Amino acid sequence: MPPSDAPAAAEGIEPRKPLPERLAAALAVFLERRVLVILFLGFSSGLPLALSGSTLAIRMTDVGVDLGTIGLFSLVGLPYTVKFLWAPLVDATRVPVLSRWLGRRRGWLVFTQLLLMAAIVYLGFVDPLVDPWFVALGAVLVAAASATQDIVIDAYRVESLKTEEQAAGMAWFVSAYRIGMLISTAGCVSLVAILEGYGVDTMQGWSWAYAAMAVFVLIGTGAALAGREPMEPEGMADDRNAAVRVGRTAVDAFAEFLGRKDAIAVLAFVVLYKFCDAFAGVMTGPFVISIGFDKLAYAGIVKGVGLFAVLAGGFAGGFMLRAMSMVTMLWIAGFLQMGSNLVFVWQAIVGVNTTALAVTIAVENFTGGIGTVIFVAYLSSLCNDARHTATQFALLTALAAVGRTVLAANAGYAAEAFGWATFFAITALAAIPGLALLWWLQLRGHFDKPKAAPASRPAG
Repeated sequence: MPPSDAPAAAEGIEPRKPLPERLAAALAVFLERRVLVILFLGFSSGLPLALSGSTLAIRMTDVGVDLGTIGLFSLVGLPYTVKFLWAPLVDATRVPVLSRWLGRRRGWLVFTQLLLMAAIVYLGFVDPLVDPWFVALGAVLVAAASATQDIVIDAYRVESLKTEEQAAGMAWFVSAYRIGMLISTAGCVSLVAILEGYGVDTMQGWSWAYAAMAVFVLIGTGAALAGREPMEPEGMADDRNAAVRVGRTAVDAFAEFLGRKDAIAVLAFVVLYKFCDAFAGVMTGPFVISIGFDKLAYAGIVKGVGLFAVLAGGFAGGFMLRAMSMVTMLWIAGFLQMGSNLVFVWQAIVGVNTTALAVTIAVENFTGGIGTVIFVAYLSSLCNDARHTATQFALLTALAAVGRTVLAANAGYAAEAFGWATFFAITALAAIPGLALLWWLQLRGHFDKPKAAPASRPAG
């Protein structure tokens, strides 16, 4: 045995594997079957969002709906914000027939995907000029079915992946989610243009394009059928009354989480950790345009370079978390997010320079991709009771969105008051409360693994 391994052997600790073996193990996790299932579910999750949002707005503009009506349709996205309200239903009940065949989680997955396909087809074949209210109904149905699918996918991902696989699964999920959104935006609009080129009426072109998008949902259905059902906790069927089960699940989900050590501090950390990222992110587009870049530069660099950078960051985060502890990666991601905001300070000083903008956007999206994957892996680690995974994860993601919505709402006023360079310096400082809570939680042992009970010593 090599001398360097002697102390480890003496203490009963497994020697550290050579670097090539550790790298191979870190990469191999991306090809695990259960991780690849999350890849295809990510596509199914990202596909419907735009069909009731930005793509629907383009469709309505294309057929001549007035702008005021189009603006009101932004409200149909509300189900994504309040999905935690019906998450206990997903945790506490089973879908007739499907759950008996496939299990609790996969039964719900296939059920929501069938609903989603039907809602997308319905929305596509309703005329926005003749029946705008029925279009609104169709958009709400798509959003509600999509939000429910997200609830189930999140619960399935948390329960089916091991802790060390969560970041890799999320890296695949984010990548496929972006591709799904690309198909339902640029892909859907391009398909309409192609159909029009063959002489198909515009209204009919949109109907058939939406029908094609519904077919793409089957990719997620195939993943649900190919996946394995997570182990169901005991006692799920104790109450025959469904309403009692749902109510008890909702109460228990809150009570179990709030009963944990430092629960309030953990919830505050969830709100604040990515606040600096959200604070700057809401003003990225206005910043780029206001300092003098044209729309073509915005589309090509912010959206094009940004897409590839965020995908690369996601995979980097998944790879790094495989090799390092959760708390270490939270520190690294937190400082990377803070530093990326300071790159915008440099961009504000440089001004209109496409190379500088490409560097700035690449840095911001790469670090943001790492931060997102690590943060979602952390949220997943908090949902460790399969009786109410869906409910707790939906609540945590809703809290995490507070930074992006409520806390960042004054970002525009701050940019006007201080100027762009100072504004982005302030957004970097906005990372400090989250990092301070991270330090405090680490001191409190929040990230420590439970110690195994000592082995009993043989008698005599």
